[in-house]
Amino acid sequence: MNNLTNIEPINRHATEQGIISNYGPIAASLYVSFQVIANVLSTKIAILPFLNWPIDGGTIIYPLTFTLRDFVHKTLGKKKSRQIVLVAGFVNLLAFALFWIIGKLPADPSWAYQEAYNNILLPVGRIVVASIVAQIISELVDTEIFSAVYRKFGDVKAVLASNTVALLVDSVIFSLMAFLGSLPLSVVGQIIITNIIIKMVISLISLPSVKLIPRQVEMEKI
Repeated sequence: MNNLTNIEPINRHATEQGIISNYGPIAASLYVSFQVIANVLSTKIAILPFLNWPIDGGTIIYPLTFTLRDFVHKTLGKKKSRQIVLVAGFVNLLAFALFWIIGKLPADPSWAYQEAYNNILLPVGRIVVASIVAQIISELVDTEIFSAVYRKFGDVKAVLASNTVALLVDSVIFSLMAFLGSLPLSVVGQIIITNIIIKMVISLISLPSVKLIPRQVEMEKI
């Protein structure tokens, strides 16, 4: 009986350690997934209810990628965090390439949605390019700021500082590259402002969650 009671805490500890060790890969997987989903959603310019502000659909989910990148940084370190940013950029590019290839294949005569497919998924090309450029620049900025602030002030202030600067950089670069010339300048300006506001709100909501993820690398790797 004593042996059985002694085994249970050990097994529970092993399970907890296993869950903790998976935080980094889970955060990295969600980061890449949210990046791809946001690009597809960004093909629609929506109007926010009540406020009547124009916004690209990807803005609803994209701000969470900044905090997810911080999770990766905190659990896998700065070097792996940079690698995940580049991997996400590659996956976005690959997704667009596949959209384009499939779009160019002849459609079966019984399938009546070729035009809809082309109208929705092929315009994502410019958005993907804008997103990749904005993502890589802003996320690498996020990485450097998070690293510097975390070492001095801890995780909450690091997420707040890095996300704030990164979302400003991302919103301006992405909106100008994705929509300038195809939409009126006034609308592009509204999209930039709306992006910044919505991204900041969502970033602030997700901010406390960083305390739930324990640091799993040495401080010198942050």
